[in-house]
Amino acid sequence: MKPNNEWRTMMIKLFLILIFSILVSNVSALENCKWNNSKGTPCTTITKTPNTSNYNSNGINKTIFTKRQIVESGATTAVDLLKKVSGLDYYQTGQKGQQAAIFMRGSESNHTLVLLNGIAINDQSTTNGLHDFGQDFVQTVQQIEVYKGSNGAHFGPDAIGGAINFVTDIDYTNSFSVSGFSYNNNSTNYNTTKITDNGWHLNFKGATNQNKTDSAKAKGNESDGTKNYQVNLNGNKWLNDNLKLKSTFYYRDTKSDYDSSATKEDSVFADNKMYALQTGVERKTNNSLDNIMFHYHNYDRKYYVQGRKDKYYSESLVAKAEREVVFDNKLSYGFGSEYKYDWGHYLTKTFASHMGGHLSNLGIFANAGYKFNENQILSFHGRNDDHKETGGNRTYKINFTQILGQLKLTVNHSTGLKNASLYEFYGNNGIRNIKPETSETNEIIGEYSFSENIKFGSTAYRTRMKDRIKIKSDWTGYENKIPDTTQEGLESELTFLGKNQKLSFISHFAKSRTATGGPNSRRPDLSYGVDYSKKLNLTDYGTFDLNLSHRFIGDHIDWTGSTNAFVKSVDLVDLTIRKNWFGNILSLNITNLLNERYEKPATYSQDGRMVNFGLRRAY
Repeated sequence: MKPNNEWRTMMIKLFLILIFSILVSNVSALENCKWNNSKGTPCTTITKTPNTSNYNSNGINKTIFTKRQIVESGATTAVDLLKKVSGLDYYQTGQKGQQAAIFMRGSESNHTLVLLNGIAINDQSTTNGLHDFGQDFVQTVQQIEVYKGSNGAHFGPDAIGGAINFVTDIDYTNSFSVSGFSYNNNSTNYNTTKITDNGWHLNFKGATNQNKTDSAKAKGNESDGTKNYQVNLNGNKWLNDNLKLKSTFYYRDTKSDYDSSATKEDSVFADNKMYALQTGVERKTNNSLDNIMFHYHNYDRKYYVQGRKDKYYSESLVAKAEREVVFDNKLSYGFGSEYKYDWGHYLTKTFASHMGGHLSNLGIFANAGYKFNENQILSFHGRNDDHKETGGNRTYKINFTQILGQLKLTVNHSTGLKNASLYEFYGNNGIRNIKPETSETNEIIGEYSFSENIKFGSTAYRTRMKDRIKIKSDWTGYENKIPDTTQEGLESELTFLGKNQKLSFISHFAKSRTATGGPNSRRPDLSYGVDYSKKLNLTDYGTFDLNLSHRFIGDHIDWTGSTNAFVKSVDLVDLTIRKNWFGNILSLNITNLLNERYEKPATYSQDGRMVNFGLRRAY
């Protein structure tokens, strides 16, 4: 049964009243902190990968953007960060705030599962379950985790390509910041935390963004802009030395001008709202960790095209419980379950399409890790999902890790699945008996340390896709396509660490092909880049932090408006310089330093060189 509007409103008001009782105070990090430090800053791991236990967590490869890295990068959106990750191809229909998609390791754009604190938040009112990364501004996010390939298997269905997890948690560094370069292009954010006398840890984060540059269309005649508002509220309470209560509320609202077509630019805009509420308990003992979480989220999207409105709406309820146990010095294991109920609808006036319905899924999962010795670990992760329409579906991941001196070798084999979306089941072109897409992924990962300062890592992967869900040629519904398709590639990174500096070279050779053997659209075969950071000590001006990032994106097939054609390659360079000036962090952030004029995707313009000045102060 769906919750009524009064219940939702009451719960949100209670949560807001609780959090907004915060009084501004300074919270300093403690040197000797502990997990259950209810009177000070606790030493906690912000997030744990689901369906893992102590001895098999080393078999997980993920890219992490910490709060510090997010701040120092000058990023305001998820795309700003994700475009730097090897193996990810991004496309955005214009500037910040416009619709954006991620293709992970050559998979489809709806094969990336998106999560909030480990719980899926993909919008079920979209036609194919695609997440719009263009709406994700990140100032109120505490951490972002990227799980590529088989690493997405830990999260359940819809992670065939991988998963991206947005983490919200308490930030114990009270701060405020402003950045931008004009009245129409600026950003502000604020963070404050209060530890009450009775042990409540209460945190408020808020941010605003606005920008207005060129038209979203490459040959448009008017400027398009975006305004974004974010609020994140967190509350933690240690009920005793082993038990902690955690709650978080996240809200964002993005209002954007966009171009519906080459002839429809004026009076065309979108209002995209999303909010999520999570509450649960975490219990920790010497050899176990238990988590119980309840989650609700809602999407409310409206698109206005010269007086006509398209409305999309979806909701989701999730209950999840998990336990991790260290049995002895050889064996660890874990198990849990997750129930998810989705419902949504949409009705369009600008074109003939509609959808309404609901889905439910019960997932049961377990894992085990066994240490043969300090250099050999075998891991297994399994999951069974009972879906309303497709019934029982099993997926698993097997991992073996071997350490030989300075060399670490990892072999992964995993299976995945993606169920059809609400629209593909219940839309005006929907079909009820469509099977889920399935995949098999194999990976070989090698990491070698030449010395403490020089390290090399490489991942070879291959994914085989089966029963792909595609629209029929006569547009009367959806079907499972045959033959199978494959995506394969090689990711590599070479890192040099020096005194107050770090230099990394990354590359990605990929081969994503259609059923007929041709290249898949918007997935280049080659990309590479360089990241360089250095702490500069100038005699007359003191210390500066410099970060330089370069990404080469190879040519690729894309739809140019009339035909599929190759789009030229592009070199993107970003530069950030930061200076601590009497406790104030001054920053200069230049994106697209070379002022490349490019379209990504074709027919949609991207920003040229952008210069932002920033000020951040902790108090």
